[in-house]
Amino acid sequence: MDMPTIRVRLLVVLAVLFGSLSVAGVPPATAAPPPGSLWFDDPTVTVKNGRFTDASGREVVLRGYNVSGETKLAENKGLPFASVADARKSATALRALGGGNTVRFLLSWAYAEPERGTVDTAYLAAATDQMKAFLDAGIRVYPDFHQDLYSRHLFDADSWYTGDGAPKWAVDAGNYPDESCGICLFWGQNITQNEAVKRATHDFWHNAHGVQDAFLATAEKTMAYVEQHLSADQFKGVAGFDPYNEPHAGVYDSGQTSRAWEKDVLWPFFEKFRARMDAAGWRDKPAFVEPNLFWNANIDFQKQEGGLLDAGKLGPRYVFNTHFYDQKAISGVFMWGKAADGQYANDFRTVRDRAAAAQTAAVVSEFGHPLAGNVSDKAPTVLKAMYQALDSRLKGADWWSDPAASGPVLSGSQWQWDIYNGRHRELMNGNPDKVLTAGDAWNDEDLSAVRLDDSGKPVLRQDARLLDRLYPSATAGTTVGFTYEDRSRDGSTTLTWTPVPDTLPNVKRLVGSGQYGLLLWRSDGGRAPTELHLPASFPTASTTVVSDLGTVHAPPAYTSTTPVGVAQEPGGTGSRRLLLTAPDSGVLHYALVTNGATAPSADLLKAARSELAAWAAKEVS
Repeated sequence: MDMPTIRVRLLVVLAVLFGSLSVAGVPPATAAPPPGSLWFDDPTVTVKNGRFTDASGREVVLRGYNVSGETKLAENKGLPFASVADARKSATALRALGGGNTVRFLLSWAYAEPERGTVDTAYLAAATDQMKAFLDAGIRVYPDFHQDLYSRHLFDADSWYTGDGAPKWAVDAGNYPDESCGICLFWGQNITQNEAVKRATHDFWHNAHGVQDAFLATAEKTMAYVEQHLSADQFKGVAGFDPYNEPHAGVYDSGQTSRAWEKDVLWPFFEKFRARMDAAGWRDKPAFVEPNLFWNANIDFQKQEGGLLDAGKLGPRYVFNTHFYDQKAISGVFMWGKAADGQYANDFRTVRDRAAAAQTAAVVSEFGHPLAGNVSDKAPTVLKAMYQALDSRLKGADWWSDPAASGPVLSGSQWQWDIYNGRHRELMNGNPDKVLTAGDAWNDEDLSAVRLDDSGKPVLRQDARLLDRLYPSATAGTTVGFTYEDRSRDGSTTLTWTPVPDTLPNVKRLVGSGQYGLLLWRSDGGRAPTELHLPASFPTASTTVVSDLGTVHAPPAYTSTTPVGVAQEPGGTGSRRLLLTAPDSGVLHYALVTNGATAPSADLLKAARSELAAWAAKEVS
């Protein structure tokens, strides 16, 4: 046998061997870091001292959107996108237009396990490839096995409503009554009024017909598949897993309270899911666990005691994960006017306090407001007030007088980012006579922040000043306080809820009518810089930074010796960040960032810096 023949046969054997190893679960070769990455850009997220932290020990804020409600539809077979190309297009737009660094990535149990005990690897492969589009764009991902009203297979073909989540075989196992919500004006009323939904949900939590065991097995196989089919660098960008969307008992057992249900039923489920994560290779990633969805309802008759009060100290292996929608505003009855400064400060303070008591980080993984319908006029103020409450514990009118009470910045994912908004073709409950195209094509919802224009280009449906925000994506130390005045619009009215006080005349003059953000933090001695996402409305030539680290208009490119600099964010999407380097430890630092000044004079910059230094020293002990 000659040498070329031996070489060919050897290559064939190696190809078969490595192909077998790949099928058996060896991860693909390590991919190159996303373009624009710098030496400190490791996307790994852990929980430490009640905060999200990165590999450099910096406090991390996860901001972005849910991707997407398309997963709840059948038209693309339970996937967020029709193709990987659409996923890439969406990821680039989410970063460049929406300012997001993280997505909650929806998955469907119905499509992952269409037949009992059989996981559809083609579905998992397609979902994983779409995740890669976001990870490669420098966007962190936390998957979510999503459900609403348990399953679409509970609903009749001519029903007013539909659901998503469980596969048909799980519904068939229960022999549930014909679904009916009675007089229901909102789809969510099915949770507590539709007997079929209530019984099916109750059965899941009590593992009737083994459905919960099947779900957990599928979740483990899904997580193992994702871990095995992402590169090591891509998998670093997976922040954790959300086990179950908006849990509710369905029906409480005799004498059972909502709090007891969380303790005796929900929490044991999360512990089982946590064990499945560990077995699937996700040991170092937290579970993003949600309490009873009504624990923080803002309508008294909907509210139920909860918040995982009896789960003890959650620590780094769990994240306190909750949703918040203003049901008063959505109702059109319980809140007639629009949202105002500080509207949700108390609601989000409750989230912060609950996470702090549990000694873990918090994320508001869903929030939003309808963009169509009779209450859509409230959306600009409702969303501004929600983002304001994510940024700070304080209302804007109080921020400058008590910045130390502002507290940590909350992570959050707006509902939602669906590029197909208004362009769907969904057969509701499989009915060819009910083809839905408008809005989100699901139970009359219309909440997507994005759509495609006639040329197929993603465009925002909301004010870019509201969505593409300045925020501290990574803080080298401890955040003392943060605020951002986005100057977003309600119609033709500019909303200014955090004006610079008259006691700081030079700062006020510098900001003018522009947008501005102000971060206060204490350094930790680390080498990695503090970074803030720079919205597209902050081009370098129009950005002014006033900080104890330096005062500059049109900041230079970042280097390790530049205290104040600008760089691209990882991912090659064109998004940018401000980098502030403070190598000391335990020192209070401040940075005002504004686009309001046009070529400010050196004297104005010096005077503004002097005012801010005196203010920070006075207000923060």
